[in-house]
Amino acid sequence: MNKLKKILVTGATGQLGSELHVLSVNYPEYEWVFADRTQISLSALNVLENQLHAIRPNIILNCGAYTAVDKAESETELANLVNHQAVAVLANFAKEHGAKLIHISTDYVFDGTSSVALNEEAITNPINIYGTTKRAGELAALAVNTNVLIIRTSWVYSRFGNNFVKTMQRLLHERDTLGVVNDQIGSPTYAADLAQVMMDIIGNAKWIPGIYHYSNEGEISWYEFVLAIQEITGDSCEVSGIPSSSYPTPAARPTFSLLDKSKIEEIYGIKIPHYKESLKNCLTSEV
Repeated sequence: MNKLKKILVTGATGQLGSELHVLSVNYPEYEWVFADRTQISLSALNVLENQLHAIRPNIILNCGAYTAVDKAESETELANLVNHQAVAVLANFAKEHGAKLIHISTDYVFDGTSSVALNEEAITNPINIYGTTKRAGELAALAVNTNVLIIRTSWVYSRFGNNFVKTMQRLLHERDTLGVVNDQIGSPTYAADLAQVMMDIIGNAKWIPGIYHYSNEGEISWYEFVLAIQEITGDSCEVSGIPSSSYPTPAARPTFSLLDKSKIEEIYGIKIPHYKESLKNCLTSEV
């Protein structure tokens, strides 16, 4: 009897890892290992090597990351360990053991000065520590293993964990008025959609490594995103748009980070849902 291929999911308790856990029941042909921080230590590289050798995965879905964008400005070393150096270790293990690695990156590798959707060849120029460490992780992974597949995504939300959609859903219900930034443009990503994309790539007969972009369709501001949430929830809160300057944060955010998804559509035949469709799916789904 053939041994099942083993999929290791890092960051298993995060938004994307949790959505992959839900999805895994549809893929009984794989042996799944969902690893939290105790099982896969992305911040302790010598431990990480031993853990990978103990698990010996055939496929690694790296959903683990240091994602506290503002906190990263003061926890630079930890962010760099998790987002950069650990990714190099994962990529090197995958190369040595003939494993496939899909690594998740971010739109924050860009500086936000573009006015057109960014493709994979667009110049990167991160403007905060989070984006800098994520870009370093991309480069390190590709430097040690040219067979790595990287997916940059943006504005991720899901039914699980803490995220923008859940926070806004609560505030819309609790408050009479709400001000939301209206000068940062991009597109949200429902983690359940991204999880399915990862499985579609794994199940595809072809494996074409490199960098890909994925988010849901649509070009909106955070303010417009909240209006879309309100349209579904029906809350009567008065929502107004405010400039980023009215809501200062320790880390700068790119003002424009809309991703061009044509490469992943063409190579893997991915059908990308509109953000409103995915948002409705999220808000009407049970956890």
